[in-house]
Amino acid sequence: MLEKTGALLLLGALFASISMAAEVPQGPQPAETLLEAVTGGKLLLNVRPRYESVEQDGKREDANGFTNRLLAGWRTLPFHRFSLTAEAINVSRLGDQNYNDTPVASARFPTVADPEITDINQLFLDFTGLPKTLVRVGRQSLKLDNTRYVGNVEFRQVMQVFNGIYLENKSLPGIELDYGHFDRIRTVFAQQRQTDIDLLRAAWSFMPGNQAVAFAYFQDQPDTGQNTGFKNNSNDIAGLRLNGAVPLSGEWTALYTGEVAQQRPHAGGDSRIVATYSRLGGGIGWGKAFVRADYERLGSNHGQYAFQTPLGTNHLFQGWADQFLTTPANGIRDAWVSAGVTFHDAAFYTEYHRFDADFGTAHYGHEWDLGVTYPFLKQLLGKLEYANFMEGDVLTPATARKRDTRKLWVTMIYNF
Repeated sequence: MLEKTGALLLLGALFASISMAAEVPQGPQPAETLLEAVTGGKLLLNVRPRYESVEQDGKREDANGFTNRLLAGWRTLPFHRFSLTAEAINVSRLGDQNYNDTPVASARFPTVADPEITDINQLFLDFTGLPKTLVRVGRQSLKLDNTRYVGNVEFRQVMQVFNGIYLENKSLPGIELDYGHFDRIRTVFAQQRQTDIDLLRAAWSFMPGNQAVAFAYFQDQPDTGQNTGFKNNSNDIAGLRLNGAVPLSGEWTALYTGEVAQQRPHAGGDSRIVATYSRLGGGIGWGKAFVRADYERLGSNHGQYAFQTPLGTNHLFQGWADQFLTTPANGIRDAWVSAGVTFHDAAFYTEYHRFDADFGTAHYGHEWDLGVTYPFLKQLLGKLEYANFMEGDVLTPATARKRDTRKLWVTMIYNF
């Protein structure tokens, strides 16, 4: 607790000192009246119908889900350096459906994690009265860096949103300092969870497309929604990340990522919450194509606990089949290659993974993912995605098994 308090005080002092010396940034043209701020605002509209099919060994029937997500809202013009964003969400099933929208081991169907909901998706107030600083208060979507630790899980129809305050300061050249405090989360299962989260982040863009980040994330939340077997999963994660692309000759670029982090108990969290994380990868890019290889380790505390990312967009990691949204207690070593190319406006992407335990010798399996994205119109995007997870060792007990799973998504996205 003393370490967290000291870090918060230091960050607050730094925010105050650099803000006093900074110039006021040039933002959108402000409205002269409150009526003009409202009527001159911007409509927010996103429509996303999607079909998802899941075949999973061990389930009596396949899942087939056809859903539609509607996001509709309004963003006002700045008025006395304040602006308001309000956005509603509706997720509906279309027609008769055969799927389970929450994970239940005994269910006939595999999970398609898209429950029906009508709710306030985002409702926040922005304040830009401090020099080169954005203050955002309310319910908001949040994505930090590659969303490994903090993200909005935007892939799912019901995105994850955070209730609280977030500050971004860019007073120093190439430096961004962020702080956030949140006391509630709405999860992708439309569940409201009380929490006490503090997020600290400092990023240095030392050259275009290259960034070094230091972060510390504190989560006081006994039930994080991940099945670790612990009564109190409150934890903190601190680490360093280096990521970017270095220009070579012509259209060639060198791609690289390096990252380390440590997770420990926080606010009464179980004493066994001790684990480390590391990632190292690189590749080559040429024009609109790239290929790279990466290795990611979510370490295990001798089989008692493994590195968890309860606030992250976990769908983007360890394969799209979502077999490892909760890291197994023996940890994961994920070695994968990925490649992508854009050809005649169609973007193709693929990756292949091999999954092994960090503690012990278990081979969890391997997975192949493929995605194609095509802009039919300026505001209409189509996506076709496929994931095929193939089981390795047959783990015991049966609840620990990672069975063969195949998933297919067909998605249309309209943005106004």
